[in-house]
Order: sequence, then structure tokens, then C-alpha cells
Amino acid sequence: MGTRQRTVEAMELNTAFWQDRPTFVTGGSGLVGNWLVKRLLAAGADVVCLLRDWVPQSELVQQGLLERVKVVRGDVRDQETLERALGEFEIDTVIHLAAQTIVTIANRNPVSTLDSNIRGTWSLLEACRRSPSVRQIVVASSDKAYGDQEQLPYDEDTPLQGQHPYDVSKSCADLIAHMYAKTFDLPVAITRCGNFYGGGDLNWNRIIPGTIRSVLRAQRPVIRSDGEYIRDYFYVEDGAAAYMLLAEELCANPALKGQAFNFSNELQVSVRQIVQRILELMATDLQPEIHNRVTNEIRHQYLSAAKAREMLGWQPLFTLDEGLRRTIDWYRDFLKG
Repeated sequence: MGTRQRTVEAMELNTAFWQDRPTFVTGGSGLVGNWLVKRLLAAGADVVCLLRDWVPQSELVQQGLLERVKVVRGDVRDQETLERALGEFEIDTVIHLAAQTIVTIANRNPVSTLDSNIRGTWSLLEACRRSPSVRQIVVASSDKAYGDQEQLPYDEDTPLQGQHPYDVSKSCADLIAHMYAKTFDLPVAITRCGNFYGGGDLNWNRIIPGTIRSVLRAQRPVIRSDGEYIRDYFYVEDGAAAYMLLAEELCANPALKGQAFNFSNELQVSVRQIVQRILELMATDLQPEIHNRVTNEIRHQYLSAAKAREMLGWQPLFTLDEGLRRTIDWYRDFLKG
């Protein structure tokens, strides 16, 4: 299973694996969580979501997905609630996405970010360790866990050395997941993805949703940095598919326990370039305002996905332009409503 190549046409849902499988998702109302839950339901999984906040604009609510899943209300840092949910719903597979994901918020509120992202991870993994029904765990780390590195692209052997609050929180959570696999033989694998984008991202200070909304309102988009920061943009539906694939492969191959995998389109794209591409796809003459106010962010990042290609047979389903077109269409519909 791990060596096969998956094309866009062949990337069908593995219903044989997911049908009726009790699956616990943290962060289900977030950007990636929305699309992951949608994909899990399409594959026939029995989905249980941990939700802290009520977000009526989320895809989970807007698409009626919330009515098709079991909901546990609580905080990912509450180990007692997690143990109850894993035990009472006899959870087999866990996908951990819950986190504070906004770099600017992390810089303003480091303690809450560290607490959510680090304590939330160990609380969940400790609950899994005490829940014998759990057989696969996928923990979402990030390319930010690598910190600022001179040698690019990052591969999975690159040291984890975050320096700023969000980066450090992901480095720590990543190492904690590895610790639980090695010390306690917990069946956990780790994903490190680039900057997610896609429909459903309601954090308007992020460059892609903010740019699209500005253009739809006939306003000039704002670039907070100097526009030359380089990122690895990764479409959200590719992320959802990658998380599910890793869970499937972890079940088939226990040797993946404790391993991390980068998922990426392997493109180096500056903020200025991604904004320009959106403007071209939206056929507008508007030009961005450059504010150049960013601090404590990594200057240049992109990932190698060679390990995921070779060991998991993974490849992205969407090009950057395809993902951007789908994202623009989503926001057109959303903002009309």
C-alpha cells in the first residue's frame, strides 16, 4: 500500500478503511478540520469532534456537517474530558489538529499559545495512552517547528529549533509526540505541512483570505511585511487527504510509529508573488499596499516532501493555481451570503 502512486483521478476515498471507524478529531471547526471532517464523513467514518468554541461561520456549521458528527464540548487541555470521550465512544483513530495557529496572536499572547499547543498535545497523548481502543494517532505539527534554518528545503532530519512563540510551541508539541511514540510505544505519527490556505479560513489577517476579501470589496489588499517573506503554500484539501493517508499507512505499517512526514507542493513563493497571482486570477488592476510591519517571523521556508512520496506514495492533488481558484470561488460564494 505504501509504495503506490496516487494521481488526482486515483485518489479515491479508502472507504474500506474508514467505514464505521470511530474517529476523534480535535480542532474540527478550524480551517483544516472543516475539510477533514467533510472528507471523513464522505469515507463513512463515525466522526467525533472535540469543540471548544461555537463558530457559526465555519464550514462545519454552514455545510450541516455538525449534524452528522458526535460532538464533545471541551478544551483540548482537559485530559479528563479527553479520556471520557476516547473511552465512551471507543475511539480507534485520533487526528489532532487543535491549536492556536496565528503567528501574530502568538507574539502578542505567548502564554495562551504555548499552553494550548504544548499542554493540549500532551493532554491528548496521555489520554490516548490510557485508552486501549486507540490504534492510530496523527498529530499535526508544522513547518514552523523547524524554526529558521540556513539549509533549505527542510527535510525530516532538519533539527526542530523554533525561536519565536508559535514556532517553539510547534517544536515542543512535535517532540512530545515523538517522545510518546518512543517511550510509551504509542502509535503516533506526525505531519509537518506548509502554510495552509483554502476556503473556510476566517482569519482575515492571513494573506490569502485577506487579499481575496479586499479584491471582492474593491479595496487594495494589504501586505503586512515587505512582501519578500517566502512560504510554502499548501491547499487545505490536500492537507485533509494527507492526514487520512498517514492514518491508513500507520495502521498498515507499525514501523511508521514515531516518524514525521513533510507534506508540500515544494514551491518557494514570496508573499508578493502569491498576492500578485491572486490579483491575476481575479482579473483586477488593484495593487497591494506594503506596510512592512512584521517582526518575529521566519524569513524563508519551504519543505521537501520526498519522504512522503517515497514511503507513503503521496503526491498533492492540486496545483497552486487550482487551489487558489477553488479558494477564490469559495470566498465569492461565502461573502455573497
